[in-house]
Amino acid sequence: MTYSVIACLAVRKPIIRAEDATEYRPPVTILKPLCGAEPETYACLRSFCDQRYPRFQIVFGVSAATDPSVGIVERLRREFPHRDLELSIDRRPHGSNRKVSNLINMMRLARHELLVLADSDVCVTPDYLAKVVAPLADEDVGIVTCMYQGRPRLGFWPLFGSLFINDWFAPSVRVAALSGSRAFAFGATIAIRREVLTSIGGFKAIANQLADDYRLGHLTRLAGLRTVLSDVVVETVVSEITFGQLVRHELRWLRTIRAVNPLGFGFSFLTFSLPIVALGSALAQGSALTLGMCATTAVARLLLHLGTRTPGSPLIQVILLPLRDLLSIGLWAWSFGTRRIQWCDSHFHVARDGSVQPIEGGGECPSQN
Repeated sequence: MTYSVIACLAVRKPIIRAEDATEYRPPVTILKPLCGAEPETYACLRSFCDQRYPRFQIVFGVSAATDPSVGIVERLRREFPHRDLELSIDRRPHGSNRKVSNLINMMRLARHELLVLADSDVCVTPDYLAKVVAPLADEDVGIVTCMYQGRPRLGFWPLFGSLFINDWFAPSVRVAALSGSRAFAFGATIAIRREVLTSIGGFKAIANQLADDYRLGHLTRLAGLRTVLSDVVVETVVSEITFGQLVRHELRWLRTIRAVNPLGFGFSFLTFSLPIVALGSALAQGSALTLGMCATTAVARLLLHLGTRTPGSPLIQVILLPLRDLLSIGLWAWSFGTRRIQWCDSHFHVARDGSVQPIEGGGECPSQN
């Protein structure tokens, strides 16, 4: 109950805006590792080309010339001939995380000292780049990262998946940020200076890590630099169209969190407050006190959801909330059953240090989100 109330307040409290360095507009290289294409990939990539920023480069990276996203990059080159758009086609492996191998191969084309990494399914507004790089004017800042909101494709399972992001993951980050924690970094956006990246060992330092984004932030904090959570909230497209795809993706997310923060993850069942309180009320045979706690938790849970502004029918979403919470706590419990994950068509074992090793062949590359 307590967590639901705190989370409800946290999602309504704006993130403290970092001091804007309005004159800080150095050239930036945006790194976009790609693998495959979804219906929204063009719109997502286009949003990065359409930035109100004086000078920037975008480096797209694929492992094969036959990748479907290559055609999208060529379309963007025709549409934005004035933009500095580069395409890296390189399949050389540098570790078990193929996304990071892609980034390592892309770096030979990166011309600028400020780097912004963003997953392929992220969509941004035209002022995004100016806002996310501004905190890097402070040399004590190691990385800048952004929260993200799930935007579902049409269909039941994408909506169900967006509720996982918007109603569970994002509020838990907001609560942590409200308490002063900055022990996070998200693939939706990571802005970093090249000299900082080099000083922590470059992308090779995270080439075998499942949570490559988190580890990048962790290494900069070990170097004594701060992590800034930007007030920019980007959109990530939720595209899992089957129950199996959704479960595999969310299990990978959960096992990633478990790998980087096992103690916190172990106690995260408290964030599934409505099923927990309902179970407690049933065990107490519906006493007046527990029923009152159930009612308070249900109201807080509803207000929490209404504060997330998930696209789609509000009525349908409210009806789905109990089912979504039951699936979430079920997957949380399931995540302790094995350290095996499926990433695209490949299967990996997650070690206790967060590194991953393939356990069988298959699949050209893992997805980039």
